[in-house]
Amino acid sequence: MKPSVKPNNPNFSSGPCSKRPGYDVSKLDLSLLGRSHRSAIGKAALSLACTKTAEVLGLPEGYRVGVVPGSDTGAMEMAMWSLLGQRPVDVFGWESFGQGWITDITKQLKLENVTSVTAEYGQLPDMSQANPEHDVVFTWNGTTSGVKLDNADWIADDRTGLTICDATSAVFAMDMPWEKLDVITYSWQKVLGGEGGHGMLILSPRAVERLESYVPDRALPKIFRLTAKGKLIEGIFEGATINTPSMLCVADYLDALNWVEEIGGVKAAITKSEQNLAVLSAFVEKTPWISFLAENEANRSNTSVCFSLDLDAAKVKAMIKLLADEEVAFDIGSYKDAPAGMRIWAGATVEAADLEALLPWLEWAYNEVA
Repeated sequence: MKPSVKPNNPNFSSGPCSKRPGYDVSKLDLSLLGRSHRSAIGKAALSLACTKTAEVLGLPEGYRVGVVPGSDTGAMEMAMWSLLGQRPVDVFGWESFGQGWITDITKQLKLENVTSVTAEYGQLPDMSQANPEHDVVFTWNGTTSGVKLDNADWIADDRTGLTICDATSAVFAMDMPWEKLDVITYSWQKVLGGEGGHGMLILSPRAVERLESYVPDRALPKIFRLTAKGKLIEGIFEGATINTPSMLCVADYLDALNWVEEIGGVKAAITKSEQNLAVLSAFVEKTPWISFLAENEANRSNTSVCFSLDLDAAKVKAMIKLLADEEVAFDIGSYKDAPAGMRIWAGATVEAADLEALLPWLEWAYNEVA
């Protein structure tokens, strides 16, 4: 029978992701609107976005946080173009975005000493192949495959290369081994349900040392430049952004950070996301026609949860459309480059009750199209 109870919030997109529970745009600090990002109030808000991020995440002393253009992609490109080339590079890819970094490093930067280590969707590559004397580029959570790293034991404490981690769907949702990571990037529109267009760039002291001692043999666009006269542009990490940010988006981000604190901090957000995954796992365990794309349970993402169905691609598409037409689940189709299936966001901005209400609808929609 067709279910009668719908999720209160049907937004299960993996980016931009659902706004936090109780979100009200009118409650944002709208005093920032219409003000210059270089005004006292604008710079103070941007500086707070950096310092509060470090505080909420519990970053090690000396790690710098900056707001940069171009979302997570912009932050990653800035890091790769500014830092890579001094040492050989090991780059790991097991889904669309990791594969994208491989392409950029080999086809755009055209670096020669590159080792690409890959795996198919649903699997994790052999991370032990990372050479501690090389720079290493990788995602922490494969947003389009639902496969995450479950540890950083493969990263040597005495490494001489840098670790550059795309963590856009992991930060605020998974335990991050900060001391093992030299560059971390993410975007507001993922785990915090913020707005798009802005990236966050976190640098360890080792990354700063590289920036100040190595000049890449390539031209750098203005929005990629992190140094001037051989020194880090400290202003980027103090609220003086490279280009003009949206102050409405900044206010929205600060609201999301406050919410994380209100629910008990990052550990509470991680727990909430893991509990959401548990709701979905229980459904998969008892439902024969659906399975996780991630083969190893330890590597199953608790944010971008990806599924395979025993339907052909056309029927999967019909099922997803049916759920959207019923207004019970929006934007849950697999990423365009991923195998046909479903992808349901389970980060902390999603309520477990909404996932529980969704599950009978999945059963109904499947039976409608099968």
